[in-house]
Amino acid sequence: MPVWLREHSWRQSGSAVFLSLPVPGVRVTAANIFCTDRYLKVSVPPFLFEAILYAPIDDTNSTAKIGNGIVFFTLYKKEVGMWDSLTLENASKETLQYLRENAVRKAHEKAKEETEAKKVTKQEHKKYALEATMKLEEAERKRIEELKEQERQKVTKELELWEDQQKYVENQKKVQKEGQLHEEVGQLKEKKKEKNNKTSIPSEETLKTRLKPTKGSGSYSMFSENLKEEQLPAPRSSGTIKINFTSRVFPTALRESRVAEEEEWLHKQAEARRIISADLSELEDLKEEEKNPDWLKDKGNKMFATGNYLAAVNAYNLAVRLNNKRPLLYLNRAACHLKLRNLHKAIEDSSKALELLTPPVPDNENARVKAYVRRGTAFCQLELYAEGLQDYEAALKIDPKNKTIEKDAEKIRHIIQGTMQNS
Repeated sequence: MPVWLREHSWRQSGSAVFLSLPVPGVRVTAANIFCTDRYLKVSVPPFLFEAILYAPIDDTNSTAKIGNGIVFFTLYKKEVGMWDSLTLENASKETLQYLRENAVRKAHEKAKEETEAKKVTKQEHKKYALEATMKLEEAERKRIEELKEQERQKVTKELELWEDQQKYVENQKKVQKEGQLHEEVGQLKEKKKEKNNKTSIPSEETLKTRLKPTKGSGSYSMFSENLKEEQLPAPRSSGTIKINFTSRVFPTALRESRVAEEEEWLHKQAEARRIISADLSELEDLKEEEKNPDWLKDKGNKMFATGNYLAAVNAYNLAVRLNNKRPLLYLNRAACHLKLRNLHKAIEDSSKALELLTPPVPDNENARVKAYVRRGTAFCQLELYAEGLQDYEAALKIDPKNKTIEKDAEKIRHIIQGTMQNS
């Protein structure tokens, strides 16, 4: 049986009632006190205090202070005036029972309303976090598309310039060959003329020496038997000149390269491929492009854009197994986990991405902002608002002009303040 607390003292003013209730030898907490506009109850085993108040009070603003074995209530009246007594006297048991049950019912209704309000607030926060993430992802997607378009235009211009240069070089070679051919034809004609002149017009001295009488006849031969007509030299024989180049993996010439560094890089690449082929022997049936982390990342991005988050996660998982040093793979997989409500995995992937995004440089600012926002969003959805606020503030330090992140951080602060007031 509870021990009823009969000893108490009270005083009043026109707007408030001050009640002092001694509770010796026990520890009183806020959970031991129940108060509505007409009903006040303090239950601390083995003690019990119950009062049906004389007039309604403002239970929202009323306070209770606990200390030194005394509970001191400050009860604000709804209507200004003086009470004849603290409790309602000369009331029947039915009236007291009705007031007691009505107080409990109102307390339950109020608790239910507060729960519904918290639920609505939580849903709004989830909606805001999702909208913020989607806006960031949309901005990142547009930025990537712009970069791709700029790179595509740049490559197209370079290709057109290269083609023009090739055409110019071919035309120069053609003109040079035609000029050489004309020069060779002219030289051959000149040589032929000179040789014809030499053979057809001999000098007088050669004629005198060459004129000899022939045996058995009185006539003379104009030319000597030993005189032979000089002929043109035969054309040159065709042949092939073979040129052997040093085998090179890198596009630079051997004289411009650093052999030691290149060999070290090739050795590391071969070792990495050996480790991958040893660890991923079950991937031998995949196509060649399916073993490329870049192809898998693009595939995951397309799946994410169509809303197929599970397929996107599978693509990112395989890409991470092929190359676990790329922060964008973890960052994109964290976005998929947020969509799938895998909040702990989203936190892990965002943290891993932040580890790989070191040292912090201007080129990875955008990726670090996304990592902090996604991890902060996951914390907030787990109702770890303090940790989520830290991540949003870290993102604001990197990008202080981002109004969306600033608004979300301010909402989280309001939630934390409201939670502290309710507690």
